[in-house]
Amino acid sequence: MLQNIQIRDGEYTKTIYSLIREQRYSEAVQILNHIIETYPSSRAALSLLAYCYFYMQDFVNAANCYEHLTIIFPDIEDYRLYYAQALYQACLYEEAMKVTHQMESAEYSSRLTKLQAAIKYGEEDLPGAKSLVDQCPTDDPDTEVNHGCLLYKEGRYEEACQKFTSALQVAGYQPHLSYNIALCHYRLKQYAPALKHIADIIERGIREHPELSVGMTTEGIEVRSVGNTLTLHETALIEAFNLKAAIEYQLKNYEAAREALTDMPPRSEEELDAVTLHNQALMNMETKPTEGFEKMQFLLGQNPFPPETFGNLLLLYCKYEYYHLAADVLAENAHLTYKYLTPHLFDFLDALITQQTAASEAYRKFDELGSRHIELLRKLTKVVQEARQNHDDDQVKTAVNEYEEILERYIPVLMAQAKIYWDLENYSQVEKIFRKSVEFCNESDIWKLNVAHVLFMQENKFKEATGFYEPIVKKNYDNILNVSAIVLANLCVSYIMTSQNEEAEELMRKIEKEEEQLAYEDPDKKIYHLCIVNLVIGTLYCAKGNYEFGISRVIKSLEPYNKKLGTDTWYYAKRCFLSLIENLGKHMITVKDSVIQECIQFLEHCEVYGRSVKGVIEHPLEEAVVHPGKNTVTYESRLLKALLLQIQQM
Repeated sequence: MLQNIQIRDGEYTKTIYSLIREQRYSEAVQILNHIIETYPSSRAALSLLAYCYFYMQDFVNAANCYEHLTIIFPDIEDYRLYYAQALYQACLYEEAMKVTHQMESAEYSSRLTKLQAAIKYGEEDLPGAKSLVDQCPTDDPDTEVNHGCLLYKEGRYEEACQKFTSALQVAGYQPHLSYNIALCHYRLKQYAPALKHIADIIERGIREHPELSVGMTTEGIEVRSVGNTLTLHETALIEAFNLKAAIEYQLKNYEAAREALTDMPPRSEEELDAVTLHNQALMNMETKPTEGFEKMQFLLGQNPFPPETFGNLLLLYCKYEYYHLAADVLAENAHLTYKYLTPHLFDFLDALITQQTAASEAYRKFDELGSRHIELLRKLTKVVQEARQNHDDDQVKTAVNEYEEILERYIPVLMAQAKIYWDLENYSQVEKIFRKSVEFCNESDIWKLNVAHVLFMQENKFKEATGFYEPIVKKNYDNILNVSAIVLANLCVSYIMTSQNEEAEELMRKIEKEEEQLAYEDPDKKIYHLCIVNLVIGTLYCAKGNYEFGISRVIKSLEPYNKKLGTDTWYYAKRCFLSLIENLGKHMITVKDSVIQECIQFLEHCEVYGRSVKGVIEHPLEEAVVHPGKNTVTYESRLLKALLLQIQQM
């Protein structure tokens, strides 16, 4: 495609070729556009401009340039082929196919067949693609790769993996082939071999192309964008890092998943591909939800977008309780529903949205969906038992994997159904729902955790709650800070309520020791586990009417304020203070003046240290935003202090 053609404006020729060889395409484009303004029919300038656009992955502009060239130079078939390729890359499949049908030269027949097969594949016309691939020479390594792609699309990942491996042995090491093999392993949930192939791609990329600045962003080093160059494309580094992030995310190693995204060669946001944008949105949703929703919504308007985008956006809307937005997206994109949502996911989302207006109807839908899953789980249990009796290890493995997939889909349905009664504070009914599912879910940590919570909330089943919380804590006892703070707090309360004070103290000493060690290793890191445990215990005493001890525990738990005062810890603390103020105002309790004075002193400390701490975490898409001056611990602590002073003067 790139030929050493002299451009009429000779002074620019050397500069342009130099920029292209250095893959500085955007700079070359600026000069070429300037030349074309003067010489609009310059074959050389248009050819080079199309070439630059193509390798910048600006395929629409590349196609426009090649279309112009086919009109000016209709006898040059190369331009028509490049035009078709650019249209294909821009996902304009119908237009690309029309252009290929206009080419009759036998010289291009093999390349045209491959391109037409790729177009059919892009249109998801797999029979049409297969028919064209079958016409390609069998000794061409691309044919083997194309057969592998078709098998992958059909969900036959093991066979696809064999095809890619065979092609790799024939053609020699190619990063994209290695990536395809890793992708097959990922789909088969064989994460170890997938990560091995990914590591090979990354290692080679770093060794052979240090200029791509792999890992520099993670290290905090500011580097300029490497752009979407041909070199970057050939290394398959972007694909490898995205797949690594996906694997870590599936394994719930969220920090490692985010790190994989920052490790990839740096590019500016407008240069990012759709998959990277999707993964950034998904994996940073906890810390940057507004950005995440913006990226997802942007992707939904692109053609094409990663298939997971549609379902993930709907699920995230429901997670953040924007059910009306989820309903709007479903209504506006009915044509995408059948293409991108499985029947299970559609039914699940439908029930979630229905819950907002008709809870009983939603419960019925969840029950129906859950019953279908239970029926499948029972069938698969029988299949596993029969396969074991017949010593058919392959069938056992397949059935167990399928069982786990169905169970993974069933648990969210069960939890959504239980939440209907949880929101009504009908905890005994939630317990009944969980008991019905014990046959299938008793090994699930999520199920155990939620059973523990519902037993705890009933306030007369602390012993039973302890039985569910303890295994979760003991499982992570050596890394106790990996356990959710609220789980540790609830277990301590359960111990106290069942007169197991020694066990509660031992657990708290363990947490304190771990926090001290972490504070030594990373002095600037804020750790809230022990603080939240003490806050929950303080809340318990306040709820029982012992405000003097409870408030004292709350106050001590937040020392030192610069490390312990955060939005979550303040939430627990202010609830206790509001309860105290309410009961004092109603003259239902009395406390010593020294307690009031201690409270005022505490609130003054919060006023000093809470200037940059939010009082509440706002929902990312809320239209009515709290004034930033009011959404601080400082503002809220002043209000509480004012109320206490008023009560003191009564």
